[in-house]
Amino acid sequence: MTRETARVTMGDVASQLGLSRTTVSFVLSGRPDANIPQPTRDRVWDAVRELGYRPNAAATSLASRRTNLIGLVTEIATSPFAGEIIAGAQARAWNKGKLLLIVSSEGDTDIEDAAFEMMLERQVEGILYATTWHREVQLPASAHEVPTVLVNCFDARGDYPSFVPDEVEGGRLATEHLIAAGHRRVAFINLDQDIPAAIGRRAGYERALEEAGVEVDPTLVVSGHATADGGYDRARELLNLPHPPTAIFCGNDRMAMGAYDAVKERGMRIPQDVALVGFDNQEIIAGYLRPKLTTVALPFQEMGARAVDLLTANPTATFPSPVGVQIACPLVQRASV
Repeated sequence: MTRETARVTMGDVASQLGLSRTTVSFVLSGRPDANIPQPTRDRVWDAVRELGYRPNAAATSLASRRTNLIGLVTEIATSPFAGEIIAGAQARAWNKGKLLLIVSSEGDTDIEDAAFEMMLERQVEGILYATTWHREVQLPASAHEVPTVLVNCFDARGDYPSFVPDEVEGGRLATEHLIAAGHRRVAFINLDQDIPAAIGRRAGYERALEEAGVEVDPTLVVSGHATADGGYDRARELLNLPHPPTAIFCGNDRMAMGAYDAVKERGMRIPQDVALVGFDNQEIIAGYLRPKLTTVALPFQEMGARAVDLLTANPTATFPSPVGVQIACPLVQRASV
């Protein structure tokens, strides 16, 4: 093996400079207590660049007992929502000198169990467990062996810290925005009623109406499938009422897309005749409807980043007490109100 193809070692750097390996090690590790002159430090870094030296990550991890690895398990890594969680977590991990190991389980519990075991074998410093929609989850038993943080989900017993959207405040913001635009007959097309997002968003809707002194009209609150077809069907029903709404808050952007069709099918204009607000801020929908959709953003990137912050703040021990943090869902104003 030639010098050009052999891996350059710290010893090679020291030999080229006529320095001890310890001196080179102190420079590369940034030891503040090492009394090494700045010109010597500069020579070491020049030699590192010239020789193409790279530290041995495995050896460094063994010496420091830190792998600088964080695991992330999610059911569908290719979904837009999971992608945003990954983007937030990965950017924050990178800024902290950590690498993210990602496993997509496709919702298979056997794969999730294996993923946790694989990550434990690689001595990750912590694991993020993320879901594409807000719900209760049950983690593998091995999750107790390493600091684990839940993203966009929570466990029934509250054993793990979690970061979830503030669904109530998001629903309140959406409805408050419609009220502020002068609407009093504000309808709500909700998601399936038994999931956290549906419960929270309806609570926020009702709170905004009550705070504005507007009575909640049960005929204006309907539920449907969280799809464009579901939004279309429920919007048609609402617009056929003897006293139809002048504004509709939809449980997600896909339902809002269907509601657009129902409104336009009747020859009505958005927002002049009917104002619409969605939820999720799916850019591929909200940014391309005409007019562009005002919606409430789910804070996926922030949840991923905050979860990494918590893990890196507690790198060697389990969390003293689990916490559940609700992250604000901001209103994104476009042209549908």
